[in-house]
Amino acid sequence: LVCKDKYARDKRESIHIAASPASPSVKDLEKILYGGKRFGNHVDEVWPNLFIGDMSVANDRYSLWKLGITHVVNAAHGKTHCQGSHYFYGSTVDYYGVPADDSPSFDLSRYFFPSAEYIHNALDTTILVHCAVGVSRSASIVLAYLMIHHNYTLLDAINKVKERRWIFPNRGFLKQLRALDMKLQKTS
Repeated sequence: LVCKDKYARDKRESIHIAASPASPSVKDLEKILYGGKRFGNHVDEVWPNLFIGDMSVANDRYSLWKLGITHVVNAAHGKTHCQGSHYFYGSTVDYYGVPADDSPSFDLSRYFFPSAEYIHNALDTTILVHCAVGVSRSASIVLAYLMIHHNYTLLDAINKVKERRWIFPNRGFLKQLRALDMKLQKTS
């Protein structure tokens, strides 16, 4: 009888855990992110019409034209080598700049909703989200987009993007994405 009660309690606990999923710890997320391939291309399509790339692609108008890019989100706006602007791209590409530092202390979360809205509104065309290397700032913006507009959990968003590109948001961004994940789970 004791074993049967213990089994029933364990079963109830596992159901409770499944019913209220918590976001994995930052340490667990880093382990997941570190796994798999650890190299990347200059640009990868991670969602239909949504590319993550680095500054070499963002600074190459011919490459953007070949990819059909009509919108650019620069998650390193104003930073060295990432100084894209409306003037650089001209009238053929719509530009949105996020002046983010790739620093764990930088508050990227204030850009999650505005960037997600911009991406969402541009996805009937083709959009590039980039930063210097294309693994931290830009990836964080895309993860937030998937969480906000497609109801992905942070873990599901990471796994979806990792199918196509190696990413590694810094620890501070992971904490901010985790907070967003918990906030969105409460409201759903």
